[in-house]
Amino acid sequence: MAGRQEGLPAGDPEERARAICLRLLTGTPRTRGQLAEALRKREIPEDVAESVLSRFEDVGLIDDAAFAEAWVESRHHGRGLARRALARELRHKGVDPGLVDEAVGRLDPEREEETARALVARKLRATRGLDRDRRLRRLAGMLARKGYSEGLALRVVREALEAEGEELAEPEYGL
Repeated sequence: MAGRQEGLPAGDPEERARAICLRLLTGTPRTRGQLAEALRKREIPEDVAESVLSRFEDVGLIDDAAFAEAWVESRHHGRGLARRALARELRHKGVDPGLVDEAVGRLDPEREEETARALVARKLRATRGLDRDRRLRRLAGMLARKGYSEGLALRVVREALEAEGEELAEPEYGL
């Protein structure tokens, strides 16, 4: 049948929507937003998509709160991402802003700082031989790309460089 998608049942849009969602959920957990987007791209009527997604939520196949919590734990532990980067990723995946705030709010600020220190400690050796300013910029930039605030990044990097014996006093420009 022309226009029929490979491996999906023809006819009933609700059956097609269920098949699409089940296939997508087989490999990895997905958010309601991700599934809704997939159904929209496959031209499933909006009312049918809403009905199927609500049913999947009711039976526990879609749980954005659990997804967000697991995502924060995994990406913070595995990649060292800070709250800001994690929130951006979750919003991009279509997670409700309230659930995003709740999930990233569970990340302890002290743990976030410990992670930043560990990231800097791992990269510190690779910057040896560079001048002080370049080391500071590289290490702080690495933390910024992972979503850490500028203040936290600079403080953690300065402390690490000072602990290593790097002189961080501002240069004097007087005579």
